[in-house]
Amino acid sequence: MRSSQKFLNKFHKSKSKGFGLIEIIIGSAILTVSLIAISTYFQKSLQLSQDSGKTVQAGFLLEEGVEVVKFFRDTSWVNISGLTAGTSYYLQFDGTKWATTSSNVFVDGIFERKFVVDNVSRDANDDIVSSGGTNDADTKKATVSVSWLGRNGTTTKSISTYITNIF
Repeated sequence: MRSSQKFLNKFHKSKSKGFGLIEIIIGSAILTVSLIAISTYFQKSLQLSQDSGKTVQAGFLLEEGVEVVKFFRDTSWVNISGLTAGTSYYLQFDGTKWATTSSNVFVDGIFERKFVVDNVSRDANDDIVSSGGTNDADTKKATVSVSWLGRNGTTTKSISTYITNIF
């Protein structure tokens, strides 16, 4: 009986040593998977934060673009009415004044900002119409667009407003 008891004791000792190794492997696997999941979460959060920052900056650039077009109008209506309808113009700031240019200007090396001035037509009731009607020489439609290249392609945001000759 004694020899069978010794055999069983050896069997239980070797069996418990194996369970310790398995527990270490399973614990390491759970820890590894958890760390990978946390790392992926933080990486995705950082990407979304960067995208959100670019969208906010594009919004500010759109607002600034509309303000510059209004500034051109306030300086002289010829600055607006003299532009060719349907042509893209880029805004350029030299540190003291704004100007329009036909060559592409990138803001911060990322954002492309342009604006287009279109003629406005009015019907017999003096309402703005998309087709037909008579041309209103004292009203123009200005559309400012900001584009940038992201991970998933080019993103473009636009805003349109009507500019009138108030002077």
